[in-house]
Amino acid sequence: MKRRQICILIVISLFFTVHATVAIGQTLAISASSAIVMDVKTGRVLYKKNINERKPMASTTKIMTGLLGLEKCSLDKNVKVPKNAVGVEGSSIYLNYDENLKMKDLIYGLMLRSGNDAAVAIATHVSGSVEKFAQLMNERAKKLGAKNTNFVNPHGLHHKDHYTTAYDLALITREALMNPNFKEVVKTKLWVADREGYKYFYNKNKTLKQFDGGDGVKTGYTKVAGRCLVTSATRNGVQLICVVLNDPNWFQDSYCLLDVAFDKYTPFSILKKDAVVKMIDVENGKKNCTGVVSKENIMLPLTEEEKGKIRTVLEIKEICKAPIKRGQRFGKVKIYLEGDLLYTTDIIAREDIEEKDFKDKVWDFVHRKKPI
Repeated sequence: MKRRQICILIVISLFFTVHATVAIGQTLAISASSAIVMDVKTGRVLYKKNINERKPMASTTKIMTGLLGLEKCSLDKNVKVPKNAVGVEGSSIYLNYDENLKMKDLIYGLMLRSGNDAAVAIATHVSGSVEKFAQLMNERAKKLGAKNTNFVNPHGLHHKDHYTTAYDLALITREALMNPNFKEVVKTKLWVADREGYKYFYNKNKTLKQFDGGDGVKTGYTKVAGRCLVTSATRNGVQLICVVLNDPNWFQDSYCLLDVAFDKYTPFSILKKDAVVKMIDVENGKKNCTGVVSKENIMLPLTEEEKGKIRTVLEIKEICKAPIKRGQRFGKVKIYLEGDLLYTTDIIAREDIEEKDFKDKVWDFVHRKKPI
């Protein structure tokens, strides 16, 4: 069946969905054992199938490995290849013992070519051993709320105690995509490493070429895990993640799920960065009041029906005391959909306001209003 026909069937099934989650009807079943579509901005789940079932994840493991490598080391850090990173089973960038590479070359080799040797080199450099790095991976996962995930290694070669869920993997990927360096790496089609020999790293992820807006993330396969794929795509300022685990039609299913989600949930601008959301009084300032603004643009994917049900709640002080600095935090704005919190961001000052000096206070005293 052609991709377009499949997508039409999915659209029909999505007609009968509730606002929180896209639900595919019993008449249509994608081939993935588990699958999810998540909005990167909010973490909102737009589609789910068995999202909390523990599954092996193969090389999608490397999303966490890459994120930690970027968080713990600078891209220009020199890394000497340890002996345990040479000749690792499976996909490889053919590292040599004692070879010196930049961390960025290892990261690109990890994410584009799925180098298991690169994974071990990164893990050993960051934590001193694969075992200690796995502990670090698990600590990071738990902080993100990935409670049904356990890492044993940095590459994803099969181990009975190495597993995740579609939901947890989406959470980890969402966090990774908020890292600008990671986001840049996974959307790169070709990287030329600064080394001799094997240095042209072509991205294995066909999403970048085949899918409109495709910009990540990672393929994975082992005999036990099956075909695992984490894709991301951005259209009209909205970025979505799709995770499919144990899916024979991994790319086809991912493309259809993303297409349907983008069709059903369209961008809706709620607040614009630097737009005044409220005027507040300023105590003891050279200005009596000032406007406070949203720290960022808030554009969320919503259905047409949902757009009329959005509610914004401001939690800010009514009066603030000078001096005030531009960018100073004054509170929060919370975005709700039918009682469910979708997103929160800071409300900040749009300008500097100096504290009144002695002359200002004399002026105020002289020109104060006298009682009639």
